[in-house]
Amino acid sequence: MARPGAACPPPARRVMVAARALLFWALVYSYCGVCACIAGLRLLWSIGRRPGETFRWVVRENPPACLNDPSLGTHCYVRIKDSGLRFHYVAAGERGKPLMLLLHGFPEFWYSWRHQLREFKSEYRVVALDLRGYGETDAPSHKENYKLDCLITDVKDILESLGYNKCVLVGHDWGGMIAWLVAICYPEMVTKLIVVNFPHPSVFTEYILRHPSQLIKSGYYFFFQMPWFPEFMFTVNDFKVLKSLFTSQATGIGRKGCRLTEEDIESYLYVFSQPGALTGPINHYRNIFSCLPLQHHEVVMPTLLLWGERDAFMEVEMAEITRIYVKNHFRLTILSEASHWLQQDQPDIVNKLIWTFLKEEITRKRE
Repeated sequence: MARPGAACPPPARRVMVAARALLFWALVYSYCGVCACIAGLRLLWSIGRRPGETFRWVVRENPPACLNDPSLGTHCYVRIKDSGLRFHYVAAGERGKPLMLLLHGFPEFWYSWRHQLREFKSEYRVVALDLRGYGETDAPSHKENYKLDCLITDVKDILESLGYNKCVLVGHDWGGMIAWLVAICYPEMVTKLIVVNFPHPSVFTEYILRHPSQLIKSGYYFFFQMPWFPEFMFTVNDFKVLKSLFTSQATGIGRKGCRLTEEDIESYLYVFSQPGALTGPINHYRNIFSCLPLQHHEVVMPTLLLWGERDAFMEVEMAEITRIYVKNHFRLTILSEASHWLQQDQPDIVNKLIWTFLKEEITRKRE
């Protein structure tokens, strides 16, 4: 008989692992089904109220002028040798200055960093990237091409293609997830890490399983596991969901925030109304459950975490828990009146906090 506390024999351990995996995937697909039913009911309600409007979908053929505003920088492209993919980015600031690489969230693209492109170009080469599958960046057709390993490697390859071996890495939302992972996997490439409204990935995966309220807020993660239906739901009523994400009382920028202009909204509609433009972005989420939890956790560079307390998708409690995974200087700032779209919601405050963090670290190094 095995001693109390002794390790389980390999067969028993395998059964336990298999049982946990079965329960995990049962949860994933059960909640996926719940989210799909809710979306289906909303669709039927829309058809019943406005059948003519429900299936109206306008493709915007011409980009709004703001997307070609020269004050934001220059539109550039780089092709990665190993993957063969062509990436689009907007760059501001002189070549040769330290690199600040900006990774957007969902459903966004490079333009979500417009305020930061203008602000930091005085001292940095600021590059706002369209992630794999977004905007003018190539979009592979298979969902397997959007695994987290691929997205992390994209950042590494782009950094090298731009002629840099390190950068200040900034990420928001899903771009924040990628930024955390790049910092964990390639710490030598990240001098400073700045994340906006996304916790350390290990915090997220542990917290969501223990807090049903966060599980509900992250329902779209599960809904996105379905083929084609999520993309279709975004097109209903001429992208009403997309507009509501940025403008509604529940999820949008608050009354005290910097509201998106009509032209700003049109820029998002222009990008995501193109045929097939939603599949790549949603494919990012279709691999997440096979890639988490992480094997490595620690972040070793100075880290700034900024958080809008009125985030409709992420509970603020995860921000403080993130501290335990950062084995260096960690600064957390929570803005009480700000939404999930923090760098667009409160750009002046966000920019000031980033400047303070960057200069604080420079001062510390000199001392």
